Amino acid sequence: MSGASMELRTTAMAVGGEAVARDAEGRVVFVSGALPGELVAVDVYDQRSRFARASVVEVLESSPSRVDPPCGHVERGCGGCDWQHIAVEAQTALRLGMVRDVLERDGGVEAPRVAAGARLAAAGLRTTVRGTTGADGRFAFRRRRSNDPIEIDTCLVAHPLVEELIAEGRFGDAEEVTIRVGSRTGDRMVVVSPRVSRVRVPDDVKVIGSDQLRKGRRAWIHEEVAGRTWRVSAESFFQASPEGADALVNEVQSMVDRWAPNHTRLVDLCCGVGLFAGSILSEEPGQTVVGVERNASAVADARHNLVDEPVRIVKVAMGRWRPSPADVVVADPARSGLAHEGVAAVSESRALLCVLVSCDPASLGRDARLLGEVGYRHRGTTVLDLFGHTGQVEAVSAFVLDDAGAD
Repeated sequence: MSGASMELRTTAMAVGGEAVARDAEGRVVFVSGALPGELVAVDVYDQRSRFARASVVEVLESSPSRVDPPCGHVERGCGGCDWQHIAVEAQTALRLGMVRDVLERDGGVEAPRVAAGARLAAAGLRTTVRGTTGADGRFAFRRRRSNDPIEIDTCLVAHPLVEELIAEGRFGDAEEVTIRVGSRTGDRMVVVSPRVSRVRVPDDVKVIGSDQLRKGRRAWIHEEVAGRTWRVSAESFFQASPEGADALVNEVQSMVDRWAPNHTRLVDLCCGVGLFAGSILSEEPGQTVVGVERNASAVADARHNLVDEPVRIVKVAMGRWRPSPADVVVADPARSGLAHEGVAAVSESRALLCVLVSCDPASLGRDARLLGEVGYRHRGTTVLDLFGHTGQVEAVSAFVLDDAGAD
């Protein structure tokens, strides 16, 4: 029954950003708002036979890494950031621990090599935010564990170009609002659902409704990453900041340079708008690149972005792609990861190196095991701090086929 109260001692951090404890019966309890090693009084809001979920009511013994949340909206119940109670330096260590644990436990990787990579500023970088509307059409995030809106006029993690629209924009009675900007170009766009009605934003901001997108209308912004300008449409995925995209490109390039510097055939699996297809270079001349992507909007962007490059973009789901021979596969799948179909595609390409970009530790652990089963050995993972004040994780991992390459 939800609503029960108890005291718990937390022991670890789970994938997803909640602390882990056990109740008197030994059942696992996931505790939001806690850190490992704390004694907390909690309210249980979700009880299952095998686990429960709870939130902190009072911290009885605190971790040295606990801090006061730097944003006042947290106290109001804003559900936008779940780790503001954790010191930024400790956030890095917790992400590393999560990734190391899933690689060892779920991936079957013995003593996995996991290192910290780029750490971006925790505040002021996010170029995309998603929310709803509150009173008078003001932008709002949703309350934790609720659909109720919490109107805000500031956002600690948002880029100033986004924050201006949060503070000054009015979005009518939209059920969903997405604000997306190109921080290095100045482009700004607002997508509202279900339709555009009584939206008031500055004249330079593109506004489009989800109903218009369904009818085939296009809208996009541009962003600069890795020395190129990228078109990013309203329905295309892109990293949450250009700084984050730069960090990912640099890390992927570093792994390719180490494990397959002389490659001539590269596949960008789940290529999105073409970021890696257009950025990862070989030391050998005559590199050929194939990008594989199922999202029609992203495919159109990739073909536009790379029109002058020797890149072939194939519109197909990775499970239906007929793999072409490759030396390197760079894969950046959705949160669900490669799974069996993606790992089969990598294996059938016979690539010597697979560089896997993962945004979910659980799927990374599973994919590491599946890749191991088809002959790919884990050589190292770098964890990037791209989403400060949240439990989100971005990891780049190298998997080398059998004994190809040296340690």
